[in-house]
Amino acid sequence: MSVGTSSAPGAPEVRRPSASCPGDLAELGIDPDDLPDGLVVADEHGHVICFNAAAERITAVPAADALGQRLEKALPLEDLDGRRWWQLTDPYGGLAIRRRQPERNLLLPGGREVLVSVRYVRGEPTGPVRRVVVSLRDTEARRRTERSHAELIATVAHELRSPLTSVKGFTATLLAKWARFTDDQKRLMLETVDADADRVTRLIAELLDISRIDSGRLEVRRQPVDIGAAVGRHIQAYVAAGQPADRFLLRVEQPLPDLWADPDKIDQVLSNLIENAVRHGDGTVTIDVTATASPREGEDTGTSVTVSDEGPGIPEESMNRVFTRFWRGSKRGGTGLGLYIVKGIVEAHGGAIEVGRAPGGGAQFRFTLPVAAPAYLT
Repeated sequence: MSVGTSSAPGAPEVRRPSASCPGDLAELGIDPDDLPDGLVVADEHGHVICFNAAAERITAVPAADALGQRLEKALPLEDLDGRRWWQLTDPYGGLAIRRRQPERNLLLPGGREVLVSVRYVRGEPTGPVRRVVVSLRDTEARRRTERSHAELIATVAHELRSPLTSVKGFTATLLAKWARFTDDQKRLMLETVDADADRVTRLIAELLDISRIDSGRLEVRRQPVDIGAAVGRHIQAYVAAGQPADRFLLRVEQPLPDLWADPDKIDQVLSNLIENAVRHGDGTVTIDVTATASPREGEDTGTSVTVSDEGPGIPEESMNRVFTRFWRGSKRGGTGLGLYIVKGIVEAHGGAIEVGRAPGGGAQFRFTLPVAAPAYLT
């Protein structure tokens, strides 16, 4: 790339760059403004010769104002202790063997935090610096991830505290005063400990599921699944626990395609959706199982399960947050992780899930799974 110089006698050389970045990128057919990260390049004299669109967005400095300026003026960075970073690092001086500055958090004017990494380009191994290449990355996405992880830890810790306190209290009381309690009192305490231990186990299982979903390591062990029978078992369990049988309506369309899925994980999905309808909805809980178009490209058929209730439903403004972590439809307990896990399980099967309003006005969840028959059967 060609640049002009000032002609005033004795004046320091000031580079007047063109609007483009150094020729290396152009030769590769790369437009610096297409890069997702901010790119700032200074020449051997410390003047900015490249300031791409992402750098403009991150720093809120127009490229026209930055080009031709000294690097430390165009990009005034401070470390977290308030020290001027370019003076500390001295990119054009110091050790001649330096090649880079690793990524670190620095501050822009106004206190906005950015991730900065620097590469020193030399013409020869220990020669003078010919280019200083600066990469800028917005920290907002990382901060959201960190906040999400912190919220997850806080939520799980809070949810674990209650059952563990109960387990500790009852076991300590029984050990200290066993002879003072009747058999019925002992049984009640032990049943409470057993229920709280089950709750802790469920919370740990949820935490493991979230970890696998986030890392893309959720395994699906496919077997033939009778989805209608699976829904029927869940309904029978609720009736046995005291729910009236007429609160549930199961409609299974026949014939259904053969479904190959992970039965345990599908049970987890059904359990969560039906429990939400029972706990947060009112009236009849209707479950429709139908054949439908497959959500997976290249397959003709799939299986769809729709769970509807007649409660108040989900507000329109909340529907886009239903499958996020910690969303709660009401103040009736729960960790707010169930629907996030449900979505992860359905998508791990190659399926899709959506939420809407039921004909009766309540919430309606519908998930669709591809039949996913093994290759040796097709």
